Amino acid sequence: MNLEAAVLGDMLVVHVDADRIDAACAIQFKDRMREVAAGAPSRVVMDLARVRFVDSSGLGAIVAVMKFLAPARRLELAALTANVAKVFHLTRMDNVFTIHAEVPGTGMDHGG
Repeated sequence: MNLEAAVLGDMLVVHVDADRIDAACAIQFKDRMREVAAGAPSRVVMDLARVRFVDSSGLGAIVAVMKFLAPARRLELAALTANVAKVFHLTRMDNVFTIHAEVPGTGMDHGG
C-alpha cells in the first residue's frame, strides 16, 4: 500500500495511491496509516482521489485509523470518488467523518 504524506500547516495530508481499499489490503492499509500518522499534527486529511472502490473491510480499516488517531487527532477525508462517496453515504459514515470535496488549503480538486 503506497501512501504519500506531507505536512501542510496544521494538518498531515495522506495521499492514498491505490485503486482499492478492500479485504485484500485493509490490514496493510491500516498498518501503513498508523506508521505515517504516528506523529501527525491535530488534523489528518486522507486524500482518496485515486481510490475507486472501498468494501466493508476497507471501511473498517478507515474507521480503525480514525479510532487510532482519536482523541488527540482528527481524521478527515477528501476528494472522494463517486463510488466511494456512495459507500460512505449508504453506511451513514458521511455523518461520522468530515468530508471535503478537495484537500483543504491546496485548491487541489481531483474530480471524481
